[in-house]
Amino acid sequence: MTEQTASFKPTLGLLDATMIVAGSMIGSGIFIVSADITRNVGSAGWLIAIWLLTGFMTITAAVSYGELSGMFPKAGGQYVYLKEAYNPLVGFLYGWSFFAVIQTGTIAAVGVAFSKFAGYFFAPLELKDENILMHIGSFKLYPAQLVSILLIIFLTYVNTKGVKGGKIIQTIFTVTKLLSLFGLIVFGFLLASKSEIWNANWSNAWSMKSISMDNVITPISGITALGAIAAAMVGSIFSSDAWNNVTFIAGEIKNPKRNIGLSLFLGTLIVSIIYVSANIMYTSVMSMHDIAFAPQDRVAVSAAKAIFGSIGTYVIAVMIMISTFGCNNGLILAGARVYYTMAKDGLFFKKAGTLNKYSVPQWALWSQCVVASILCLSGKYNDLLNMVSFVVVIFYVLTIIGIFILRKKMPNVERPYKAFGYPLLPVIYIILGLAFCVLLIMFQSDYARSGLVIVLLGIPLYYFAISNKKKTAA
Repeated sequence: MTEQTASFKPTLGLLDATMIVAGSMIGSGIFIVSADITRNVGSAGWLIAIWLLTGFMTITAAVSYGELSGMFPKAGGQYVYLKEAYNPLVGFLYGWSFFAVIQTGTIAAVGVAFSKFAGYFFAPLELKDENILMHIGSFKLYPAQLVSILLIIFLTYVNTKGVKGGKIIQTIFTVTKLLSLFGLIVFGFLLASKSEIWNANWSNAWSMKSISMDNVITPISGITALGAIAAAMVGSIFSSDAWNNVTFIAGEIKNPKRNIGLSLFLGTLIVSIIYVSANIMYTSVMSMHDIAFAPQDRVAVSAAKAIFGSIGTYVIAVMIMISTFGCNNGLILAGARVYYTMAKDGLFFKKAGTLNKYSVPQWALWSQCVVASILCLSGKYNDLLNMVSFVVVIFYVLTIIGIFILRKKMPNVERPYKAFGYPLLPVIYIILGLAFCVLLIMFQSDYARSGLVIVLLGIPLYYFAISNKKKTAA
């Protein structure tokens, strides 16, 4: 295939951009993570509070990014913002972490979720010992992992053929899953809501506690309560992440100075409202114990059974397969643009900085596909979730601090959008984000440590890339 250095073609409008924001956010998390949140905080009030707090942080970060996207309306998004606010090293550390775990890990986790729920229709895809294809030491290979990889390969191939194919998939699947989620919420309230369940869940809604499988309840207070909140937010933050994917494809969006900021606000607002509504619906059809210990954490499956009866299992399985398919398309489409921009700066493989005849970074797409496929083989969905949440919040905090830096560093640069609520809302986000990271270090140290190690590994890689760049230039 002929490669060229042509520029990206702006073919995506406001609706397309909003669907990329919403579609990249809604994967499998909203259907699953409320179980772990409930085990940590134990009450309806705190369950909803976790989602409200996450929604507030997400929307605040998104409208803050609107200022940055207006200043730098080009491919690369957050990598560019960090490079301009700080220096190329900080930008590279983000890009490296993005390639090593943030984007590829999310693609892998969403791919594995697609396969897990396909197991409702195809028994060999269930993650059971009798379905193991290969067992070497602690490594187990399941058919579901191979399906996850095939899904990632297929969507990567579609996106190498130009942004239009990816755009069509994204819009259709995102609209479908938004309507499906809305329908599930409405039917939940109309058909299955039970006053006795609702009253029991909300009678002592603000008493934080941990719930055991045999329904032993242990009250939580003091510093332990803060740790429980941080641990609970791992899932909600992961479920609300990837909203910034639209900034990576700025070069392919029409009128990016206007449409990126607006799509960030609209997409995060829509998804946050749906997430909170879905969890309120959960508390109207299931007890807190049933939410906490839904089989394999599949809260939405249990809720669908309560709403639709036995057929609900298949209804929700189809919804999740649609959701994860569309989500992974958005993640794959957007992610490669970061590696493209890094390659243009001489900080990534040179071939990642080329566009094919369809004006997309084909080599970067396939390199992302390879790493995500390897992570699929790990089968560690929950570990990936924990590491991604910690690393991604670190870089969100650094990026929002960058708004303050750039206001002083580049006071005369055009800003079509100004960060909403500046400086108060960005400061609140920074405080909440830092508190989340510190509490994870205190209470979930293994995952935080692993995430930090991945980030810091980028330092020697950066200097190796710089050295290689100088040799090439010479």
